[in-house]
Amino acid sequence: MQVPFTVNGRAVTVDAPPNTFLVFAIREHLHLTGTHVGCDTAQCGACTVLVNGRAVKSCNVLVAQVAGADITTIEGIAEADGTMHPMQAAFKECHGLQCGFCTPGMVMSAIDLCTYHPKSSETEIRSLLDGNMCRCTGYQNIVRAVQMGGEAMLAGPVKTAVAA
Repeated sequence: MQVPFTVNGRAVTVDAPPNTFLVFAIREHLHLTGTHVGCDTAQCGACTVLVNGRAVKSCNVLVAQVAGADITTIEGIAEADGTMHPMQAAFKECHGLQCGFCTPGMVMSAIDLCTYHPKSSETEIRSLLDGNMCRCTGYQNIVRAVQMGGEAMLAGPVKTAVAA
């Protein structure tokens, strides 16, 4: 089945069986491996991407369901010149990661959270990130990163280059 959509601003067509989950189309067909496969049951959030601007667990969506959609993966949020997205910069600054496995999905969920729920309290952030699991941190640094990233998203782009 030919499924056309846009990923990170680029028009693509994936040729995959209709029962292919979006996470596998992204990783195996498009070779964008920043989106991680964690649980395969939409419980952990490691596979979170933005579909038409909203956070979606890509292990629970068939690629056929995103025909014509605009998909953003972790690879697509930094500026072309290497300037990090404000949420990426905040996760780096606040040490909102340890092993890094959950980080791409956590960052994508945090972008959605701060886009649609700006200036959320710590309690609200913890509740809204409930669908993303991190086994390495106590979430405190993640919550701080989301708060900082949300403030920076409201203020404008952060000029922090991605390390080469």
